[in-house]
Amino acid sequence: MRVPRTGAVGLSVFLHCLAGFAGPAFAQGSSEGAAIASAILPRDLSPWGMFVQADLIVKAVMVGLAFATLVTCTVWLSKTIELFNARRNVRRALRELAAARSVEEAVRTVPAGPVARLLDGAVAELKLSTDRMDRDGIKARILSRLQQIEAAAGRRIAFGTGVLATIGATGPFVGLFGTVWGIMNSFIGISKSQTTNLAVVAPGIAEALLATALGLVAAIPAVVIYNLFARQTAAYRALLGDGVAEIARLAGRDLDSGTIIVPRPHLAAAE
Repeated sequence: MRVPRTGAVGLSVFLHCLAGFAGPAFAQGSSEGAAIASAILPRDLSPWGMFVQADLIVKAVMVGLAFATLVTCTVWLSKTIELFNARRNVRRALRELAAARSVEEAVRTVPAGPVARLLDGAVAELKLSTDRMDRDGIKARILSRLQQIEAAAGRRIAFGTGVLATIGATGPFVGLFGTVWGIMNSFIGISKSQTTNLAVVAPGIAEALLATALGLVAAIPAVVIYNLFARQTAAYRALLGDGVAEIARLAGRDLDSGTIIVPRPHLAAAE
C-alpha cells in the first residue's frame, strides 16, 4: 500500500517541527540534571568540611569566633585561679586580724597580700599623724586611705573580665553576619545554576548557619562566665570590706588607748 506523496511530505514537516521544539527543552533538562547531579555528589558536611568549603569571608568570621572562644577559656582559667588564691589569702588574713589586739601585732601576723597592703596604708597614715592630737581626724584619714586601697584591689581583681562582656554581646551578631553573607552567596549560586533543587541549596545554607552556631558557642559561655566572675568579685570586695573594718577597729583602739606604736610596714606586701 503506497502513501500519497503529499501525506509523506506533511509527515516529514511535522516530525522536523517536533524535533525543533523538543531539542531546547531536552537540552535545558539535561543541563539542569547535570547541575543537580553535580550538586548531589557526596560532600563533607562535617563542621570541618563545611569550614573548608565556605566562602573566604565566612571563614574569617568562623576563625574570629573560634579565637574569641579561646580567649574566653583562657580568661576563665586564669581568673578562676586568681580569685581562688586571692579569696583564700583574704580569709586567712581576716582570721589573723580577728585575733590581733593592735595594729603592730596584725602587721606581724597577717600574710602578704591585699589585707597586708591595707595594713601598710593604715601604718603610713599613723606615721604621718603621730604629732596630731585630733583622734577623730586621724581615724577619718585612715578610713579614707583604706577605702582607696580597697577600691584599687577590686579594680585589680576585675581586670580582664570586660572582654567576656564584649564577646557575649557581639558574638551572635558576628555569627549572624557570616550567615547572611553565606546565604547571599548561596542565592547567587542558585541563580547561576538556574535550579532551586534542595540538593543545590542545602550545603551552602548549612555552611552559612555554622557561623551562627559558632557565634552562639562563643557568646553563651562568655556571658555565663562573666556573670559568675561578677558575683565572685563582689564577694571578694565584701571580704576586703571586712578587712577595712577590722583594721579601722584596731587603729581606733590604739588611738583611744593612747599607746600608739607605729610598726614597720609589712615587707612582703609591696607586691
